[in-house]
Amino acid sequence: MGTDIELAVLFSDVVGSTRIYEVLGDQRAREVIALCLELMQGATEQHHGTVIKTMGDEVMATFPTADDSLNAAALIQRRITTHPALQVDGQSVSVRIGCHFGPVVLESRDVFGATVHTANRMTSQAKSGQIMTTAATVEQLSPEWRASVRQIDVATLKGQGAEVTLYEAIWQTDDVTSMLPSINVGTSQERKALRLRIVLGEQEVVVDESRPHIAIGRADENDLVIRGNLISRIHARIEISRSKFLLIDQSTNGTFVNSYSGEESFVRRDSMQLKGSGMIGLGKVPEAQSPQTIQFVCEEQ
Repeated sequence: MGTDIELAVLFSDVVGSTRIYEVLGDQRAREVIALCLELMQGATEQHHGTVIKTMGDEVMATFPTADDSLNAAALIQRRITTHPALQVDGQSVSVRIGCHFGPVVLESRDVFGATVHTANRMTSQAKSGQIMTTAATVEQLSPEWRASVRQIDVATLKGQGAEVTLYEAIWQTDDVTSMLPSINVGTSQERKALRLRIVLGEQEVVVDESRPHIAIGRADENDLVIRGNLISRIHARIEISRSKFLLIDQSTNGTFVNSYSGEESFVRRDSMQLKGSGMIGLGKVPEAQSPQTIQFVCEEQ
């Protein structure tokens, strides 16, 4: 009989291994892949993980916590992209990583269940150099890691009828090198508490340290619901990260931002910083009198 337990499951896959063999030849390519697997295993063990199996150029591992899985994933990405021996045609070998936290059945040093399949699907959704995960995983993360993930898409995964929200874990920033407790820099007088007021007609929401992110779109589950033909179900997110307010677009038609200082911006499937005050238009340029125009203002408390 297997044991029911909740774990984070991670898959790490070398990108373009066929090309590596074509460019380097069989012997050298096998050495490169073996080194990648060694680095993956080392990062897994360093962050309390267990390598369940290796399959060609891919590693499957489990971790007791979601933080452990992303710490290992970030370390894998850094070690492989910076290793001097992992260069092919002058470019670094790259990996893609997917992970998911949930219930699994642990049996004979292997794990089974829907969580494993979802983690594997996350890997197939990831691009070269990306770490992809799920909302269920994000819910388990520490505040430090939550500040380093961004929602980028909603997709229907193969074999699953329901839509799954996809998150990318940002590993390139210096703040992700170690998930130690955050350290306050400066005195309380030097650090200013910030909040962002978002107004749509009679609706108003505030983004600050107590409510660090909101979702905007036409679906009812959003924090700010806006109806319109050009507006996606989950159109954009606004979050506070390292004392900055970020607008993260994940829509089909993009998001327009006009600041009251005269700056005009457009973002689609990307992010930008919100500063000062202005108007936001989902899928179209904001108009001051339109009921679909969002007003925003960044305030010091």
